[in-house]
Amino acid sequence: MSDFDRNVAARGFGTAARSVEIDAGLRAYMLRVYNYMAAGVALTGVVAFFAFQLAGGDAIRITPAGIVGATAFGQMILGGFTPIVLMLATLGLVFFLSFRVHTLQPSTAFGLFMLYAGLLGLALMSILVVYTGSSIARTFFISAASFGALSLYGYTTQRDLSPIGSFLIMGLFGLILASIVNIFLGSSGLGFVISIVGVLIFAGLTAWDTQKIKEMYDVNDDGTIAGRKAVMGALTLYLDFINLFLFMLRFLGDRR
Repeated sequence: MSDFDRNVAARGFGTAARSVEIDAGLRAYMLRVYNYMAAGVALTGVVAFFAFQLAGGDAIRITPAGIVGATAFGQMILGGFTPIVLMLATLGLVFFLSFRVHTLQPSTAFGLFMLYAGLLGLALMSILVVYTGSSIARTFFISAASFGALSLYGYTTQRDLSPIGSFLIMGLFGLILASIVNIFLGSSGLGFVISIVGVLIFAGLTAWDTQKIKEMYDVNDDGTIAGRKAVMGALTLYLDFINLFLFMLRFLGDRR
């Protein structure tokens, strides 16, 4: 027993304890990210549903002459400049959070994230006018299952996804450009290709962003920094999920 090195044993014990501490902290951090994201998705869905009911619900019909059966609230949300205002407001909030989150308190950043989720729910109310409720629910669960599997891969894989991520970002810019062009062309063929590419891009981004969010974790972060990172991680995954869902809806959705 005289050869037993207590200092080595202590160092080994300390390393193991440190590893356990990091693992526990990382799990708590990622759980916080997913909880924030789930809260945002839930709020978007609730706002979209109640806005649809206030707009006229199933009485709304899309005809060659325009939207009929909508209440005054529905006409306001679905027509005029309101869709453009909502689009600009949501884009503005995303950019504001992205560039100013480091100066915000976590509670303020989370509040702005939830405000964004609520406004987006108001904007996405229109999909309830276009697609049946059953097909939206079906697509939502398929998207959620796909998102969960892809995010789990990004969290557990030992492969560096950075090269794939850079390629996906370039593809995303191309997708945005093609979508803008197709607004003027109105090509169904191009729209179909855009939908396929959109699903593939956001499927890849889900895995890559999850890995990035995991790597952002630092055991030495204080509560404020960790809270800001959690909000930005939640916003990133929220955007991945919403876009994945919307592109899948183009394939799986049944029009009313």
